[in-house]
Amino acid sequence: MNSTPPDPLVLVLGDEELLAARAVSATVEAARAADPGADVREYEAGQLAAGEVAEMLSPSLFGGRRVLVIRSGQDARKDLTAALLAYAKAPDPDVTLIVTHPGAAKGKAFADGLKSAGATVIPVMKLKNDRERTAFVRDEFRRHGGRCDEAAASALLQAVGSDLREIAAACSQLLADTDGKITAAVVARYYKGRAEVSGFAVADAAMIGDVPAALEALRWALHVGVDPVPIADALADGVRTVARVASAGRGNPYQMASSLGMPAWKIQKAQERSRGWTPEALVDAMRAAADCNAAVKGGSEDRGYALEQAVFAVARARHTGGAR
Repeated sequence: MNSTPPDPLVLVLGDEELLAARAVSATVEAARAADPGADVREYEAGQLAAGEVAEMLSPSLFGGRRVLVIRSGQDARKDLTAALLAYAKAPDPDVTLIVTHPGAAKGKAFADGLKSAGATVIPVMKLKNDRERTAFVRDEFRRHGGRCDEAAASALLQAVGSDLREIAAACSQLLADTDGKITAAVVARYYKGRAEVSGFAVADAAMIGDVPAALEALRWALHVGVDPVPIADALADGVRTVARVASAGRGNPYQMASSLGMPAWKIQKAQERSRGWTPEALVDAMRAAADCNAAVKGGSEDRGYALEQAVFAVARARHTGGAR
């Protein structure tokens, strides 16, 4: 392990809890690698007064590295913010001050002040799209010595969902149970059943107008306990994705990936799904998906029925071309 101590000021900036936890842990580990006897203390900013951190931030009579972790920096009161920003102007090289902040407007002046003081910023914002989550999956395998192609990462995301902690746990499990070479076939074997009854299966069938297959996937998903909300979200995502790709025109998926902000495999799939759709039909399908989302997320007593009606409406829009 590298024995170089971390910088004296570290700002972990973003709202993805898993990435923030990892950033804090890695910084603490780096401090302990430089000094195994490092004194590490952690506090919640909202429960901390300026006087309580004075000892940790003042020069030590006995030497030794110290690490002060202050979580939820946006909740720091004015006296603590002022004390820490004053300290940040001339930090003690034997102290590592780590502050976490979600990056929102609350407490922004504190985060900006730490940046201005020269803090090392570790960005940990939530992943916003499939391309970023796919990259996370591949990096997760790579940093543990495994290999995973884009198709396998996509299959894993469809099976597990978008929660980063669940994704990381799934990657860890696959690495533990395989030789580290992760393919779509490996993911299908480990998540057989779960992936097959996901909302994506329902959406894929509905988008090509295959009502029997969509209803079969939907009813089986509900039977085995899949929550209706992610199914409705997957249906809406399927319609939106086809609409975005169709409006971008034909082109090479790999060349379009950057401008559309989605992986090439998803663009290629959407291009295939877009055949038979007119702009008017997509508008009708988006309206049906929006109505379904509203019903499933609180407006309907029978969420399964709302999902079935959405499947019929999406397929009908495709077959009629949006004709009124």
